[in-house]
Amino acid sequence: VHSGDSACVWPAQSISPDMLAEIEDTTHRLAKALKIRGLLNIQFALKDGNLYVLEVNPRASRTVPFVCKATGIPLIKMATRLMLGESLAEVRSLLPAEMPKHVAVKVPVFPFNKFKGTDPKLGPEMKSTGEVMGIDDNFAIAFAKAHIAANNKLPLSGSVFISVNDADKAKTLPVAQHLKRLGFELAATEGTAKFLAQAGLSVKALKKKHEGSPNVEELIRQGEISLIINTPIGEEALIDDSYIRKAALESQIPLVTTIGGAAALAEGIESLQKDKFKVRSLQSYLATVAGDSALSLA
Repeated sequence: VHSGDSACVWPAQSISPDMLAEIEDTTHRLAKALKIRGLLNIQFALKDGNLYVLEVNPRASRTVPFVCKATGIPLIKMATRLMLGESLAEVRSLLPAEMPKHVAVKVPVFPFNKFKGTDPKLGPEMKSTGEVMGIDDNFAIAFAKAHIAANNKLPLSGSVFISVNDADKAKTLPVAQHLKRLGFELAATEGTAKFLAQAGLSVKALKKKHEGSPNVEELIRQGEISLIINTPIGEEALIDDSYIRKAALESQIPLVTTIGGAAALAEGIESLQKDKFKVRSLQSYLATVAGDSALSLA
């Protein structure tokens, strides 16, 4: 269970309204300066509060069809008519009467299970081979649906193994507390276990592979672990923890590599524990936002 399309990337940091406004303003200025009519694809990066533009492409990204399906807005049809000379005022009639109230979550599909011995770590390179969508009236169920559709099983009970870098320890605590309330047992490497225990949580310290037996890899392969939260940082940690991620992949144990992703996953698990989700067609969701345009996205 990776939480993003390539690098992390369930948001590790929230985006402030001011930053969203800067992103929108930058997008407008780039589109006007490049004289683009129709769709454009901009890759932004946010680092230490500064916004960077990585690249701008005068084309649609594969996110556009997702947004069309999620919102009922026929962006491709609108962009095509704009490129053929119509004005924004003329294509505005294609907008739905109101924005949908449902939540749509996109989850990438990765090919790691096809290659034995692969370390399923993520980096800046694109590694996903597709994506799926989960839709519901609230985020938690939509998130859970998307992961189920991506063939990522979500455990409803068992033991959670946690191994995070020092910078993530404080952010891990609320997630660990949430999972504990949901009935999960907690296990961790020595440093993480000590931190969580000091916060009042009952947690079992597990040995690393080089520390002897029984160790975390053995427990993963024996099916004693239901979920893994692992956030290595730095090249050394990536190498040291690779056996954990490989064992998780080969044993088909859900693996989360960001704290934001772990928090979202805990919400999804809680929603599945409380109630079985319902399945509806995409057309039924879009019918609630009105109009023939919402059902004709091409």
